[in-house]
Amino acid sequence: MISVDGLAVEFSGKTLFSDVSFVINENDKIALMGKNGAGKSTMMKIIAGVQKPTRGHVRAPKEAVIAYLPQHLLTEDHCTVFEETLKAFEQIFHMRDRMAFLNSELETRTDYDSDDYMKLIEESSELGEKFYSLEDINYDAEVEKTLLGLGFHREDFNRLTSEFSGGWRMRIELAKILLKKPDLILLDEPTNHIDIESVIWLENFLINKAKAVMVISHDKAFIDNITNRTIEVTMGRIYDYKANYTHYLQLREERRSAQIKAFKEQQKTIAESKEFIERFRGTYSKANQVNSVERMLEKMTIIEIDEIDTSALKLKFPPAPRSGDYPVIVQHLSKKYGEHTVFSDASMTIERGQKVAFVGRNGEGKSTMIKAIMGEIDFEGKCDLGHNVKVGYFAQNQAALLDPGLTVFQTVDEVAEGDIRTQLKTILGCFMFSGDDIDKSRNALRWRTYTTGNGKTSPRTRQFAYSRRTYQSPGPEIKRCTQRCIAGF
Repeated sequence: MISVDGLAVEFSGKTLFSDVSFVINENDKIALMGKNGAGKSTMMKIIAGVQKPTRGHVRAPKEAVIAYLPQHLLTEDHCTVFEETLKAFEQIFHMRDRMAFLNSELETRTDYDSDDYMKLIEESSELGEKFYSLEDINYDAEVEKTLLGLGFHREDFNRLTSEFSGGWRMRIELAKILLKKPDLILLDEPTNHIDIESVIWLENFLINKAKAVMVISHDKAFIDNITNRTIEVTMGRIYDYKANYTHYLQLREERRSAQIKAFKEQQKTIAESKEFIERFRGTYSKANQVNSVERMLEKMTIIEIDEIDTSALKLKFPPAPRSGDYPVIVQHLSKKYGEHTVFSDASMTIERGQKVAFVGRNGEGKSTMIKAIMGEIDFEGKCDLGHNVKVGYFAQNQAALLDPGLTVFQTVDEVAEGDIRTQLKTILGCFMFSGDDIDKSRNALRWRTYTTGNGKTSPRTRQFAYSRRTYQSPGPEIKRCTQRCIAGF
């Protein structure tokens, strides 16, 4: 059992949430819900131990293992799949190396009576007790078995993680989590950038193999399938429901309806009380009653109605300049990474006005094809852009390409030209950057999912529809596409 006691987070005098307390039981599958900016990711980071609260504590048993899968994967491009997965045992390897160092020091040093030597003995004894109590396992064999179980082939083990798509990188991170045998798994938007097969696999893993789970996700079908409890973060506090997402929505609507009814009744009482005070304030016989009503109003706690996220983008894209009849022509295109062939002898022609979707499982080459069209990678064959073609490219890792030192305003100002620069704040407002948001750096921004006012998915949100579900994958603030957007205002 892991307990969250009195958590509070404050930024620059503003309270994100306060006095938050709840307990995570052994087999809880929790959906952490709330509007963008309510503090969901912050709370998850605090539970994971990667961020400190302003006040409060997270208490867990001494040997409890908490594994955290962040929204942005941490795999390193210069590591192989096997090396990255082996990092699941980093803490054990560090203990092993430290034990070897301490034993070497104890064998070679001769200052037996010094305080330093006694400290080495104490550390060696304490660390040795912990290290030698661990189960003796073959780490390489465990990694191999886990990777094979997640769908990797042995020939993939020595491939660099950079050669894999987002869905397969997520499986590497999940392999590390599985090897840690955690008591609690924290997942922040785990279904972003992965295909339907990976989502189904993840659902089965969390339902059948995981212990306690807490997840943040915009994939409603996913959280409905895996969770049995919903914690909503709203207006600095939480509501805890022993229900999955669909049932939670019903309970939340009932709660809000009750709040609205109570708020109206309270406002009616306040209005009647104020009218009574004004009417009889100067009446001697009513003085005690007036004072009593005034004290009642002073002590009254005003009922708050929980907010609903009605944020929406308001933007338009300008018409593209007229291009030739065939904006993209691909002939006999092939791409390999070492011995691995992504695709071979691929040919296609995209005609002006066509809306084309690249679909397929993770790792089949969708992003690789787009990178080839953009000229970002080497390839064999021919890939040409037609006459007068202007490309707006929004990459999966677009956020990583932005300068983290620039603010939102500076990032847009970099690409703006001419008189449009006088309208940058208006344009940013259409993208829902207002007030202090425009002066925030990239690293200070939250990743958001928005819909347009008519309920349709906005250009900042990519939507993938399958026979089984529809789910959204939020994109980061953009730079290269921004130039086209600016031109339309």
